[in-house]
Amino acid sequence: MSTAETRRDATIELAGLTISKVGYGTMQLERLGDDPQAAIGVVRRAVDEGVGVIDTAHFYGDGFVNDILRRALTGDEEIVMSTKVGAEYDPAGAIPLRPAQKPHQLRAGVEDNLRSLGVEYIDLLFLRRLDAGPGITAEGDQLVALDDQLAELEQLRAEGKIGHIGLSGITGDSLDETVLGVTAAVQNNFSLVDRSDEPTLRACADNGVVWMPFFPLGGAQPGIAKVGSHPVVRDMAATLGITPAQLGLAWLLHHAANTVLVPGTTSIAHLRENLAVSAIELSAEVMDQLDQLDWPGKLDQLD
Repeated sequence: MSTAETRRDATIELAGLTISKVGYGTMQLERLGDDPQAAIGVVRRAVDEGVGVIDTAHFYGDGFVNDILRRALTGDEEIVMSTKVGAEYDPAGAIPLRPAQKPHQLRAGVEDNLRSLGVEYIDLLFLRRLDAGPGITAEGDQLVALDDQLAELEQLRAEGKIGHIGLSGITGDSLDETVLGVTAAVQNNFSLVDRSDEPTLRACADNGVVWMPFFPLGGAQPGIAKVGSHPVVRDMAATLGITPAQLGLAWLLHHAANTVLVPGTTSIAHLRENLAVSAIELSAEVMDQLDQLDWPGKLDQLD
C-alpha cells in the first residue's frame, strides 16, 4: 500500500471509508502550471502509494489543480476526495483569492468544483471560513452567519451533490455541540510550532471529528514559523535518522488520534518521505521533549 509498513493505528474512518491517516494536499501543484504531465504524475504516484485523502479546491489555480485531478484519476480509487468553498480565485490579489462566503457563492463554488473535477458528487466539502487568518479575512457583506452557510450546504447535501461537511479556518467559539454534530472534519492551521488552536483540536477529538491541519509543517506564508527551522527539531530528527519534516508530521499523528495529514509537494521524493511517517514510532521520551518545545506564541498560550 505504501512506501513503508504502516502502524496498526495508521487508519481512520472518514466519509464512509477506512483510509490511511496520511493523504496529499494539492495546492502546490499550481507551481507545475507549465508542466501538467508532471503534475499528473505526482497525483498518480500519490494514489499508487496509498494516500487516504486528496485535498483540493477549485480556486487552486482557477481550476488548474482540479483539472489535473480529473485527468489523473479514474474514479475507481479508494480515496476520500475533499475540496473546499468560501473563496474565489483572484489573480490580482496579493494572495490570489477573494472571499466568497455568501450562500449563493458557496453553491456556485460547489458547482465549480463538480465541473472542474468532472464528478457528480463530492465526498467531503470544507467550508473555508474567513473569520481569522492566516490569509484573507472576510469583511463587510462577506461576514455571513455560519448557520446560513450550513443551511445552504445541508441543502446541497440533500440534493446529492455533497456527502460530508467539513469546516476550515473555524474559530473555537463557533464550534458548539450543534455545529460539531454536523461536521465530519475540521481543517485549521496547526503544527508542532504553532499549537494555538489546541482547544479546537480537543473539542474535535472529544466529539469524533477528524482533525486535518493545514500548514502542518508551518512556513507556508510570511510570519508563520517553519517546523524544519527549529533547532531542536533539526537536531532530534538527525538523531532519529529522519528528516525534520517527517518528525513534525509524525508528532502530529502521535499527538492526536483523530489527525489526518494532507501535506503537499510537487516532488515524488518528498511525497514518499511524507507517506513514510505512517511507520515512524516516536517514543514517550521523544514526545515529551517535543511537547515541551518552545514555539512562537507559547508563552501567550500559558498566560
